[in-house]
Amino acid sequence: MKKNQVLDTIVNFSSVDTSPSFKVCDSIIDKQKKSDCFRTIIHQKIGMELHKHEFSLKNPISEIVYVDLLINSKGKISLETFESSENMKIQLPKLAAILKASVNSIPSIYPAIKRGIPVTTKYRLPIKIELKQ
Repeated sequence: MKKNQVLDTIVNFSSVDTSPSFKVCDSIIDKQKKSDCFRTIIHQKIGMELHKHEFSLKNPISEIVYVDLLINSKGKISLETFESSENMKIQLPKLAAILKASVNSIPSIYPAIKRGIPVTTKYRLPIKIELKQ
């Protein structure tokens, strides 16, 4: 009696087996909780960096900007793109550069894993910018 071995060759490239992770999140087993931990920590780190800067503006701002992060297979985070309104670009022309520096200051993390292999992933983070005069 011969058993045929079936090789699974279908790979879903829109998801990973393990999300990228900071050391504090690494012991979390639940996939969703680990991903939430990663998002929370990255928001905190970028937020702390943004708070170090003083912004001067003509009118109050309360908007969401979108930051697309690339986390390579070695765990290095980089800012791929940054999306904001024209108003935001006019009032805070240095915001993109500050966000890029903020992201670059984040130390390397554990990369995402797909089938036991570290892979590059992309995350879109909404960041609320709320500034009063």
